[in-house]
Amino acid sequence: MLHEFVNWVVNTVGQLGYIGIFVMMFLESSFVPFPSEVVMVPAGYLASKGEMSLALAILFGIAGSLIGALFNYYLAIKFGRGFLLKYGKYFFLKEDSLEKLDKFFKEHGEISTFTGRLIPGIRQYISFPAGLARMNLFKFSFYTTLGAGIWVVILALIGYYIGKNEDLVKQYLQNATISAIIGVVIIALIYILIKKKAKTKES
Repeated sequence: MLHEFVNWVVNTVGQLGYIGIFVMMFLESSFVPFPSEVVMVPAGYLASKGEMSLALAILFGIAGSLIGALFNYYLAIKFGRGFLLKYGKYFFLKEDSLEKLDKFFKEHGEISTFTGRLIPGIRQYISFPAGLARMNLFKFSFYTTLGAGIWVVILALIGYYIGKNEDLVKQYLQNATISAIIGVVIIALIYILIKKKAKTKES
């Protein structure tokens, strides 16, 4: 089933080209929870065959991820806060919880957005709390692009260099995911230490 789906993605990307990459990465980054590797790895593979430009495939992949994230960001601004204030009590979510979220994203929105884009299962949804907290749009876009860009480049390069070997692709994807999670933990620890030092100096 998965093999057939991947073949369909390869064919679709091959037929639609860069627009196909953009649309699929937009959907992956917004409201359709399917893994980005089923788009960018085939795109990298097609680039290795000379059927498209690797640089343009990466560029359109990053652009799709950013626009999808912005879609969720504005969705949260438009409907999220009012919905949660009205119905949040049924999910044990109170107004002071939203205030804490606002405060958290004002202090840590940049690092949360950047690292969130590197974690599977979270990257699609990190835009919602950013939108609810009305995180600065420029900062949100910059750190979303940075985080999404790293992941898109990794996936495209995996497809470019080893796209023919499905078993090796799975192995490299697993290694890349584990490495990304370890990287996020290291970045978070460094960030916490820097923040603690800054507070110590202030006091």
